[in-house]
Parts: sequence; C-alpha cells; structure tokens
Amino acid sequence: MKTRNKLRHLIASLTVSSVALSGSVLMAPMSKAADVELTMYSWRVEDKAFYENVIKNFSAANPGIKITFQSFPSADYQTILMSAMAAGKGPDIVHVRAYGALDQLVVPGYLSPLAANEVKGLNKYPVDALNSQRGFSDKRLFGVPFAYQSLGIFYNLAYMRQAGIQLPPSTYPEFIEQLKKIKAAGLQGLANGGSTHMEQMWGTIAPMFYGGTEFYNDVVAGKKTFTDPAFIKSLEAVQELFPYMPANATAVNYDASRALFFSGKAAFFMGGIFELGYFRNQNPKLKFDFMATPPMTSNGKQFVSTWADGGFGINSKTKARPEALKFINYLASKSFGVPFVQTVAQITAVPGVSIRDRQLQKAVRSINEWGTPYIMLVGFRYKNPTGSALLQTGIPNMLNGTKTARQVADDVNKGVGTWFGPFAGKI
Repeated sequence: MKTRNKLRHLIASLTVSSVALSGSVLMAPMSKAADVELTMYSWRVEDKAFYENVIKNFSAANPGIKITFQSFPSADYQTILMSAMAAGKGPDIVHVRAYGALDQLVVPGYLSPLAANEVKGLNKYPVDALNSQRGFSDKRLFGVPFAYQSLGIFYNLAYMRQAGIQLPPSTYPEFIEQLKKIKAAGLQGLANGGSTHMEQMWGTIAPMFYGGTEFYNDVVAGKKTFTDPAFIKSLEAVQELFPYMPANATAVNYDASRALFFSGKAAFFMGGIFELGYFRNQNPKLKFDFMATPPMTSNGKQFVSTWADGGFGINSKTKARPEALKFINYLASKSFGVPFVQTVAQITAVPGVSIRDRQLQKAVRSINEWGTPYIMLVGFRYKNPTGSALLQTGIPNMLNGTKTARQVADDVNKGVGTWFGPFAGKI
C-alpha cells in the first residue's frame, strides 16, 4: 500500500497544494443529451432536499436529463448499494464512499473508471483527495471527490459555565480537568457513546498519543505495528474518558449521543465536522463551537484526523454514461460546491470555493496545519477484518472490562495482519 499523506486542499485563500494529472483536462465533446432518466443513490438522508434542489438546477440547464435521487440510512447504505449493483439494478450515478468502501465496488467492476479529460478541472484536485477515489489494486480513478472531513471537539460553552468554566480547554490535560469539574458539578461532560461511534471518538484523540503522520507512515510501511506502546496508549486514553461519558455508554447509540449534545445537555461531543449542519438544523437556538483536539502542552504539537469523504461515480452498466458524466461534471463545479458549503455546511472538495462560515474555517485551518490521515479509515479498511471493525468491537470490550488495551491492540494487529502484507511475520 502506498503511503497516503495528509490532505492539503484548495479552499479560499488558505495554503494549498495540487498535483496535475497526466493528459488533457479539456472537456471531451458531448453530443446533445437525449431524453433520459437517471437514478442517483446516496447515504446523505439529511441532505435529500439539498440534492433534489441541485438536480432541479441541473435539469433546468439540461432539460433532456431527468435524475431521481434516492437516499438510504448511512449504516445500511453500503449493503443496499452492493446488493443493487450485484443484481444489475444499481443507480446510474453513485455517491461512493472513499478508500476501502470504494474498493468494494471497484473489485467486482461495478464502477466506470474516469479519464482525466472527462471531468473539467480534475487536475486542480489535490492528489491525496484523488487517491481516495482510486482502487486498492486498480489505481485508476473511479470517482470525483465531494468533501473533506476532520475530527475534533464540539463544545457548549454556556453549559460549561454552569460548572464555572469560562473558556474551552487550551491543552489536553486541561480538557481532562474540565471534564472532572463538570462531573463534580453533577453535569454531563461527554455526549459520546455507542460501539461504532467510539472509533470516531478514539480517532479524535488518538494521533495526539501515537504521534500523527510519522506513526501512520511507519505502520503502512511495516516498520511499526499496532502493538506499539504509543498505539496502546491511544486506547488507554479512551479509557480515561469513560467516566465522563453517559451512563451505560457502550449501549448508547449514535443518534442518542448526538441528541444529548444538540439538546444542550452535554458539554462536549467528539466527532466529525460533518455534524455541524446537522446540529444547527436540529436545534437552531443552540450556541456551540468546534475546536481541534488541544495539544498536550501549551503551543505543543497538534494532530487532526483527516480524510477525503467519498465521491461521485458512474455505474459501469449504465446505458446513459454521457448524460451521467455530464452530471458528474456539474457536481465537480462551483455550481455544486458553493451551495454545498452554504447549505449543507460541509467542506467541499471542489477547488477554489470560498468558505466564509467561521466554524468551517476553523476546521479547514486545522486540516491544513495539523492534518494527519485518519489511520483506520485511510489505511486499513481495504480488506476484512477492517481496522475500524476491530476497534468498533474492541473499544467497547475494553471499556466494559472484558479486554485490556493491549489485548485490543493485539486483536487489531492480528486481524489486519491476515491481509496487510507489510505485517507479514510481525504478528
């Protein structure tokens, strides 16, 4: 596996980098679209109205193309999509996830590869973002990146002030001390719970303990494994947070965790910047903010787990590839990127789109300054058992006392070692 460096992307006036693709970037000539009907699948249930409006605007400029948008619950999406594709009944336009989840569609040939000259402006996307839309073995491009994400900490300062806390933590030890103070005041510190979401919670703080990109590079090169003391320490850090989670935290599901925060009943929620728009929509009156995980010491090193979050691809069996490609080009343009930022409140992958939202700007700066690959998502979701699945089982077991952090690390090491070549002979 090639090492995937941290994302550096082109947004507003922030520091950027981009790598040109070989080949022409001019649009391939397209014949006038005939009257065709296309379908699009997505896991973005909460953004259904937004995508339907995007399609409406596209169709107004392209009256010969009708697109039906269908969204499915995120947890079920990959299974539904894979079943439909296997049955030859999949959508023409596919909202694909990145990295390993994309590869599940690439290996059986369900996606049509995209040539560099088929999508205008493709050469302006950062190479790390484009790599998220390539297969594990088949390195061709199969999707146009749609968003960037980072993990961090949402906080409710008004709630924290009930415990006498006036400012968010500036260091990680201060974060722990604030949690202790909130708990002593009889208030709820962390909203986080649930087995699958605990991996994200771990990812929010883990790079601060294992050392960020340097450790990531060493692991994907096989120089280190997940039994490294620094990795074990990152798991133990989750144990330290356990007393500040909701009661019976491992049984609290993801939606309940989010509701605890957006209802104003918890001080912190550890997770992705992609929650921003959701929290705002659920409770427009809630005042909250977002921050990167603070450093261990004042002005110390910071690391922010970062990844490219999926893309838009084309079913290899579609009978209307030219029309689907025309819509893909629209999704790769500012006509999509600008309203995506303004309406969905996420970080678009479309190059050159200005971001004025203050909380999104903070996330963008943290990605550019401290971004490091979200290790299990970027590097270890390509085969089963995935690193993510192993942590989603292992962390709750650790918190419930049936496994130690060392045993969880051993399980992750052995699991990914069954398919990850660089670990051969090291498990």
